[in-house]
Amino acid sequence: LELVHSPHETGVPLLQILDQTVSPMGGRLLKKWVVLPLKELSEIEARLGAVDCLYRDRELAQALRTCIAGMGDLERLISKVPLAKINPREVSQLRKALLAIPELRASLASITDPMLRTIAEGLDDCAQLCAAIAQQIKEDPPVNLSKGGVIADGWHAELDELRDIMANGRSRLVGIKEGEVERTGITSLKIGFNNVFGYYLEVTNKYKNDVPAEWVRKQTLTNAERYITDELKQLEDKILGAEEKMLALEAKLFTELIYWMCDFIPAVQRNAMLVARLDCLLSFAQIAEKHHYVRPQMDDSFVIDIKEGRHPVIEQQLPIGEAYVPNDVFLDREEQQIMMITGPNMSGKSALLRQTALICLMAQMGCFVPAGAARLGIVDKVFTRVGASDNISSGESTFMVEMNETASIMNNISERSLILLDEIGRGTSTYDGISIAWSIAEYLHNNDQARPKTLFATHYHELNELAAKFPRVKNFNVSVREVGNKVIFLRKLAPGGSHHSFGIHVARMAGMPRSIVERATQILSQLEQKHIDDKTEELAGSPHTSRPQTEAISTEALQLSIFETVDPVAGKLKEALQNLELNQMTPIECMMKLNELKQLLEES
Repeated sequence: LELVHSPHETGVPLLQILDQTVSPMGGRLLKKWVVLPLKELSEIEARLGAVDCLYRDRELAQALRTCIAGMGDLERLISKVPLAKINPREVSQLRKALLAIPELRASLASITDPMLRTIAEGLDDCAQLCAAIAQQIKEDPPVNLSKGGVIADGWHAELDELRDIMANGRSRLVGIKEGEVERTGITSLKIGFNNVFGYYLEVTNKYKNDVPAEWVRKQTLTNAERYITDELKQLEDKILGAEEKMLALEAKLFTELIYWMCDFIPAVQRNAMLVARLDCLLSFAQIAEKHHYVRPQMDDSFVIDIKEGRHPVIEQQLPIGEAYVPNDVFLDREEQQIMMITGPNMSGKSALLRQTALICLMAQMGCFVPAGAARLGIVDKVFTRVGASDNISSGESTFMVEMNETASIMNNISERSLILLDEIGRGTSTYDGISIAWSIAEYLHNNDQARPKTLFATHYHELNELAAKFPRVKNFNVSVREVGNKVIFLRKLAPGGSHHSFGIHVARMAGMPRSIVERATQILSQLEQKHIDDKTEELAGSPHTSRPQTEAISTEALQLSIFETVDPVAGKLKEALQNLELNQMTPIECMMKLNELKQLLEES
């Protein structure tokens, strides 16, 4: 079903269509909702009701989306706190995210929907946490704590003093010098620094007798002497160790804040969960408006009744101007349990199977569905046997993988199951395949334990006979229209079986060489003799298929030329091309000649 990823490079999963969330936590929760739909009717209706409320009040929905978009990843931010892995900038972002909570609550204050009211009432402003972060952390702190500048000014006196020393150390030295000049009268006093004994006061020999007794002489020069004082040494210690002490103190204060924040982890996690839930509901409302989805009618019945259903992914990938052809699907356990769908290759059988399952899953996620209307009973299991793949590493062929998956389905069906079977038995011989497909259909119909609703797409037209033998098996086909040698796919589901698969037409569409296509058409006309004749069998309800007369296939046309001589049009084309003088023709003449050849083909 390609719910969350596609095996193809250009494939688009359902999640990509549904995900209109504006927060990372909302995106993660939506992925869980997609792979884990609900089975409780009350929970499904609660989600649908909330989506309906947001769908109707688009102004409110837009305001909520704008508010949530600015919150960032609240869930991941708070998860880093217990491990002390959160950096200063993330702490600041955590506060900014929490500051949006009061705005969310205010926007939801007038809402009457029960689920949205529960979300609004469950949100916690965490005002104490926001205030503490604002008081202790700077407005725009760096990412790296080791760079400093994290703790806010005015929070810690010692840190403020160290920052003052770092910023105003020179002015403090000048203040000491001026104070000593005023006290001693030594006007030529200087302050210097060296690596031997740090900061010092230098006095010329003229004033050395005026030096106070408490000064300590450290060095004598030719014309001067150098002294230190207690005040100067204390300032020196502060200046030289200020940066290291400041970084250590900031780290200590930040760590204390993180440990204190741990008490708020449950409240913030609950906020994150509620905001993510609201984001998912807003996403569902957004896509319902954008893609014209409708609210499904959910109940406890066993009915799937979809009117004008569409495939949510395919309809978004169609070229501009091309509309998706909607189809009706009805399944129940009393009248129409199994829909046997036949039709040409490329007609849209697989898309119809998938869209039915996706509509059921979307409804049970709490999302509106791509349909004109839908009444859906709860589905507890969706089984799919679609596509072909092998498992060479385990020694399993494509058919073995198909049979393993089908066996798992048959052994796990329930009364509320929905089963999608696409071309069961195609990986083996025609008659083995028909036998297996026939018996599977019989088993699903006659099973006493459960009557699972089943969509059965097949190219075995013999299976159309099942509808005449079993009351809850109904034949349907995907319509086509033949115009000349062309086949137009109408993609509309119609009652009744189909007797043609038009596989050769698909081969032509794929660019198969014309000689192969024509030869295949000749062989097909000799092999189309198969039919199921229940009257010739002793056991009622057992299929009988005559063997294709392959030995009667003629081989005289085995070697075909690209210009078959028996085809008069091919002969005319060959003659026209041989008579061309390409070297003497202008581009316009070439185009005109090509148009003539094309008209020749169309006339034929």
